[in-house]
Amino acid sequence: MNEKLNVSSNPHVRSKSSTQVIMLTVVIALLPAFGFGVYNFGIKALITVLITIASCVLTELLFEVFMKKPLTIGDFSAVVTGMLLGLNLPVGVPWWIGVIGGIFAILVVKMLFGGLGQNFMNPALGARCFLVISYTSIMTNFDCDAYTGATPLATLKAGGTVNIMDMIIGKTAGTIGETSMIAIVLGACLLILTGIIDLRIPGSYIVTFALFVCIFGGRGFDPAFLSAQLSGGGLMLGAFFMATDYVTRPVTKKGQYIYGIFLGIMTGIFRIFGPSAEGVSYAIILGNLLVPLIEKFTYPKAFGMGGEHI
Repeated sequence: MNEKLNVSSNPHVRSKSSTQVIMLTVVIALLPAFGFGVYNFGIKALITVLITIASCVLTELLFEVFMKKPLTIGDFSAVVTGMLLGLNLPVGVPWWIGVIGGIFAILVVKMLFGGLGQNFMNPALGARCFLVISYTSIMTNFDCDAYTGATPLATLKAGGTVNIMDMIIGKTAGTIGETSMIAIVLGACLLILTGIIDLRIPGSYIVTFALFVCIFGGRGFDPAFLSAQLSGGGLMLGAFFMATDYVTRPVTKKGQYIYGIFLGIMTGIFRIFGPSAEGVSYAIILGNLLVPLIEKFTYPKAFGMGGEHI
């Protein structure tokens, strides 16, 4: 009876793994995409990601010191946010973009809403969308020493042709971590094998998007067009590493399927009917905002309150 009952906010994960172990595993899973980004774009990519990581960790540390709260930087959640933010930036952005993005992600999206478990949207994607809206010309400029011109999806949307194998390998323009489908899937396999994520959200997301492209893409079942859409625009990075965020995804299994289907439809609408060739970030942010509504209709009712006895 002397033991204290600690009541904490979600996510509540029934696992022997701690938040620190989970986040550290995510960091390791992101290393293939990070490493290929540095190989593909050069030392600038390494510097950009390190700046976003440092900005996120330092912002969280300073906030908790000034507010006299327990320090939480040891759980690696700020490192994950910084890595994801950096991997979602073009390599040519000035250093202060990474600093502003890191501060916004941690201070505005995460800490002002109560810290880990209380943020209503993915911090890295929230910061990326903020940066795209605030600094559109900088955030949509993918020219660098290695590549010039539009991204493959932008080229495809304009009626041009793309090299599918280059997109799968990652030898294309784009944000630092989104280009190599192979590197992203390798990292995703680690998360699946360790039980950090499952295929409910990413599977329903990718399948729904593929069906949407086939039906409304204007090409029918065109393997080349479909492969390009699946390989580009950060779809795989978003599906496996951001849509599966414990805090901002639905808790219920049925809700996760609905969530994934919604993300696939919204991404398809943004890409096929919108002015931009992208859409993953905005689709996931919209999905985050709808999670409470999804859970309202999918959370099982308690026995005696309309639920069935099992």
